[in-house]
Amino acid sequence: MGFQFEKLSVLVVEDTVPMRKLLVTVLENLGIRNIDVASDGEKAFEIFQKENHDIILTDWVMNNMDGLDLTRAVRNNTNSPNRMAPIILITGYSAWSRVEKARDDGVTEFLVKPFTANDIAKRIAHVIAKPRNFIETQEFFGPDRRRRVDPTYAGPFRREDDNNGYSSGRD
Repeated sequence: MGFQFEKLSVLVVEDTVPMRKLLVTVLENLGIRNIDVASDGEKAFEIFQKENHDIILTDWVMNNMDGLDLTRAVRNNTNSPNRMAPIILITGYSAWSRVEKARDDGVTEFLVKPFTANDIAKRIAHVIAKPRNFIETQEFFGPDRRRRVDPTYAGPFRREDDNNGYSSGRD
């Protein structure tokens, strides 16, 4: 893969002990040594405030504070040390509506269970090599949800409903 992961700090947030141990083992095998763990989003946010990790790997479904609640805290809480930290959400649910919800809440990447060690390495390498621009509006702060670049795009509007009924000239 070519990446040197040794200097990364990663926060693993997973409520299931076997899965948490598996994630830590995979990260250690990638060469990552600075790994903190938490069993829910609430504990994770406390640790993140102190340690300011480079990357957060979090499960979606957890008690107390789930992965999306943690994502919203990292992105919007005034006590967040890094609102732009990459967040990789791990889940067993891959329905498009779930992916959209995670994206709309500020998740950087999505990783579906079951996954391989290579899948984790690819996601981590991707958030390092291709960091996403961040967008801030009144309703949203997080990674730019647009992934493709349209070479024919020439206007200020990207979506049909952005123009409030006016033609963009590309119709």
